[in-house]
Amino acid sequence: MTIVNGKPLKEKRSRKNNKQSLVDEKSPLLPTQKGEEQGFDEFNGASFPGAVFNLSTTIVGAGIMALPATMKVLGLIPGIALIIFMAFLTDASIDLLIRFTRAGKSVSYGGVMEDAFGSIGRMLLQVCVMVNNIGVLVVYMIIIGDVLSGTTSDGIHHSGVLEGWFGVQWWNGRFFVLTVTTLGVFAPLASLKRIDSLSYTSALSVALAVVFLVITAGITFFKLITGSISMPKLFPDIVDFTSAFNLFTVVPVLVTAYICHYNVHSIDNELEDNTQIKAVVRTSLILCSSVYVMTSLFGFLLFGDETLDDVLANFDTNLGIPYSSLLNDAVRVSYALHLMLVFPIVFFPLRLNLDGLLFPRRGPLASDNLRFVSITVALIGVIFLGANFIPSIWDAFQFTGATAAVCIGFIFPSAITLGDRYGIASKRDKILCVFMIVLAVFSNVVAVYSDALALFKKNGGSTRE
Repeated sequence: MTIVNGKPLKEKRSRKNNKQSLVDEKSPLLPTQKGEEQGFDEFNGASFPGAVFNLSTTIVGAGIMALPATMKVLGLIPGIALIIFMAFLTDASIDLLIRFTRAGKSVSYGGVMEDAFGSIGRMLLQVCVMVNNIGVLVVYMIIIGDVLSGTTSDGIHHSGVLEGWFGVQWWNGRFFVLTVTTLGVFAPLASLKRIDSLSYTSALSVALAVVFLVITAGITFFKLITGSISMPKLFPDIVDFTSAFNLFTVVPVLVTAYICHYNVHSIDNELEDNTQIKAVVRTSLILCSSVYVMTSLFGFLLFGDETLDDVLANFDTNLGIPYSSLLNDAVRVSYALHLMLVFPIVFFPLRLNLDGLLFPRRGPLASDNLRFVSITVALIGVIFLGANFIPSIWDAFQFTGATAAVCIGFIFPSAITLGDRYGIASKRDKILCVFMIVLAVFSNVVAVYSDALALFKKNGGSTRE
């Protein structure tokens, strides 16, 4: 997502028909100097498939691993129904955002927020994107370190993939592995100035998520044939207040499952024909919801009531089938590689928002190499240090991340629509927005309460020990 300040720009149409309208001093990630115009002309716009893969990669991150556990709480039928419902709700919120983007002739989410609420609205969005994306990227790096190098929890060491293959070596320790990953993967991909340049890595990232799905489905079918899978729970078991409250603890997972709004405008701005953006969004949501539904279904069928909050942890044990160890490693490695390729897609709007917050009146970030490199290096450094040296940082982001994500995905688009500066919102739109705000606030309250309760229990337990 690109933050643009000042007056909104005139809406652009097809890149083929109106390239000149894109070459503006405030157009995101586009050159403004005459010497750069030739290089821009060589870029004829992002393709439809590339845009779909980039948006799908934004959606499918680490959250996919928490979805099977929601089936354990809700049961298969309500769980799958809610996954599909949230896809429709996300499509509605993005559609509202795009409609007000066009009405205000803006080119960014920040531009729409500034148009509706002034500079305070733009800055609030920038802060939310920074909090959300830094938290997400730190968690991604922690998970990559856990998968490849192992982790120690409650005095028990869980070996990483590299430790399992080669034993404990100096070069497969967490710090060294994350250093190599940062310098060899994150830094080169983060140095790309157009989001469309990441379309191939995004396609590979989606393919790796499908690899996880295919392996899980294959194991599930094998165990179904051998009769070692019991009938799954179709509906939730509600016997007391605690079991009823537990139903609501999965709401934050589902509400934030499709958050991708911060990258919609960046993808829209680079599309060859930006009238396709709605089709890009819907295609991505169909693809991701299909992956989500099948991952939840097969993951829960495979592990049943033993499904852990992070289903990846279930692949750290014997699956009771031939080649169990090989399949476990394949799942874990494909997932680690998937997160490595998701990293630059989430990093892209983070860098633009920090630049917009620090240098709101400067030219496009891509045209200033010193600023671009400085912000990139500083952000990667902060994320690296957070993942390696601040063990409690994950707990902090459990509180801030959920709040920032629902603001970006539902509260801000709803507030823009309810303000209805251009008189384009229908009564149905406003009713839907009220529902989204109530759902988002409820999700936040439940997430903060459940995280705080778990944290207090954890600290209380460690104190008694």
